[in-house]
Amino acid sequence: MDKSNLKRRHTRVAAASLLGAAAMMGGAFALVPYYDAFCRAIGIGGDPQIVAENATQIIDRPITVRFDSNTDPQLPWKFTPSQPSITTKLGETVTVHYKATNMGTETTVGTATFNVTPDKTGQYFNKIECFCFQEQILAPGESAELGVTFYVDPALASDGHTEEVKTITLSYTFFRSKDGFPVEDSAATKTVTPASSEAGGATN
Repeated sequence: MDKSNLKRRHTRVAAASLLGAAAMMGGAFALVPYYDAFCRAIGIGGDPQIVAENATQIIDRPITVRFDSNTDPQLPWKFTPSQPSITTKLGETVTVHYKATNMGTETTVGTATFNVTPDKTGQYFNKIECFCFQEQILAPGESAELGVTFYVDPALASDGHTEEVKTITLSYTFFRSKDGFPVEDSAATKTVTPASSEAGGATN
């Protein structure tokens, strides 16, 4: 094989390798939304499960749920829970509210993401109704009451990995929304409620 043919062959191989790598990377990014939905559906990585109703039985085992709220610097909103925490029983359905107020000078759209800590409790934290991943549109000075209905599965008490957990923190972060997706700032999110400072200690 002469040098020109060998060079062309090497060029084709290199191009094919680059295309293959690009395709694999593109496929990985394409799978991100599906992976995210999968995590939210089965409650792993600190993501609660989303269910249609509560089919469990209430047991006489208290659990404290703390409420944490954050906003991304790109979104000029004040976002706070109606109460810092609540103590309920495993299996009991609870509804709480957060309040979002647009402190800016123009109408803005926000979308909230969420998680719970400790991460290992995600599979037992069940949301029936939630404002997360739903666009909220607020005019300047406008406020909205945002409700979340949930229960903590009694199975948490019989799992050797979670039986010692007495406190769970439910955390929301509001981002500016574009085309239905949160747009994250490169800077760290800022906490806008004292409840957030408790999140780091809610690990048992």
